[in-house]
Amino acid sequence: MERLPLGVARIDSILRGGAPPGSTLLAAGESGAGGREFAHTAAAMNALYDADPDLFDLYYGELPDESAVPPEVHYVSFTADSDEIAREMEYTMDDDIVAAAAEEIQFRDLSPEYFQLSPIPREWYVGEARTIEDLGKAESTDDVLGALGDYLNEHAPGNLVVIDSVSDLIGAMGDDVEWNDITTVMRGLTKASHTWDGLIILLVNSDTLAPTEMGHLMDAVEGTFEFTWESGGSQRARTMVVRQFRGVLSQLEAENIVRFETEIHDGGFDVSDVRKIR
Repeated sequence: MERLPLGVARIDSILRGGAPPGSTLLAAGESGAGGREFAHTAAAMNALYDADPDLFDLYYGELPDESAVPPEVHYVSFTADSDEIAREMEYTMDDDIVAAAAEEIQFRDLSPEYFQLSPIPREWYVGEARTIEDLGKAESTDDVLGALGDYLNEHAPGNLVVIDSVSDLIGAMGDDVEWNDITTVMRGLTKASHTWDGLIILLVNSDTLAPTEMGHLMDAVEGTFEFTWESGGSQRARTMVVRQFRGVLSQLEAENIVRFETEIHDGGFDVSDVRKIR
């Protein structure tokens, strides 16, 4: 079976090409521990494969034989547009990578649906003031879930989709969006992904969740990469653990890999070392 590359050469090599088609992967971590950079790298490197093969070869290297790069890369955000996301990528990745990849990534900004019933001024998120006609069109905040579903139905099959982020959905919870809605959407997404045969990466900040809520999310998806900070002496280090992943975790266990030491450089998120059971 072909795999969909995660955009990090060493991880893809260990996982025999990447993630199985039809996977939903939760990139969950502490603030700044690497989860967001991992998602950015996955999107950028998969887009870079077609956008600039020379740059791809320079920063990623040779694609594993089992890997099949998805034909399209989509990035869905509830609070940011394409310019904001590209600017954030440039904070850690080489400008040439971001410029080339951004041309191939298809961005979907759901901030109008996300913010429409909030007290946030309209010009903050769409650049124009609300009119009388807009007030008449205002609908419930659960429309953001409907808009997400419509977009995924059209674009997720066979492709890589990054959803940024589940934490934003949780932050929108209220009279119209409840915790059960979030977990139900995640379970439905996982079920649909089996027929789409693509890869969906869902960002979530674990600092915003209670342990039980985190457990619910992990139970609703097929894979969870956990990104954490480790302290030793006067230094901190980023690490990643594969908590669960259908068709993947067994490969790590076979090689006795328990933790990835990670770093962030011009090529984005990367693995600097692998910890094994001795």
